[in-house]
Amino acid sequence: MSDPADSPSGLASVADAAAQAPGRGLPPVHLWNPDHCGDIDIVIRRDGTWLHEGSPIGRPKLVRLFSTVLRKDPDGYCLVTPVEKLTIRVEDLPFRAVAAVERDGVLVFTTDVGDVVEAGPDHPVRVETDPRTGEPAPALHVRGELWARIARPVFYDLVDRAVVEDDRLVVRSAGAAFPLGPAGAGVA
Repeated sequence: MSDPADSPSGLASVADAAAQAPGRGLPPVHLWNPDHCGDIDIVIRRDGTWLHEGSPIGRPKLVRLFSTVLRKDPDGYCLVTPVEKLTIRVEDLPFRAVAAVERDGVLVFTTDVGDVVEAGPDHPVRVETDPRTGEPAPALHVRGELWARIARPVFYDLVDRAVVEDDRLVVRSAGAAFPLGPAGAGVA
């Protein structure tokens, strides 16, 4: 399998742009307005696996790097640099919330790409119904228009922490209340 960072398809410049500011936070992708350069064969599968040309990207640091230049625009998900924009495909949501802890009344989530997100008014938890399965489809706002699917064990932990308010299971974090679903129905 070839390394996508070495690909002449534009990924090398995406990796370079993402690597420019290690330790200084996320790149300001919301400020970049490059020309659209086309599609690139990257898929983020429903389970969170990143594929390039059909093969998993096996280097977690490279996936993390690409995740920092991911953005969702009205026309879809893309990797952006100051000079180019490449459309990718995302089967569900781009990230997975794989762990959560409570610290001083704040639910702190960790994603599969290393983001740490404090749930609250700016980073809500929402629970919709998956149209394919009819089961709860919980999600956490990460940044911009990017969301993380909350992993099933993490969701079960949230349900265990929930209290009943107005016949709904609710969790609170940073002063905000997030309904998880009807109290009597349970969760799948």
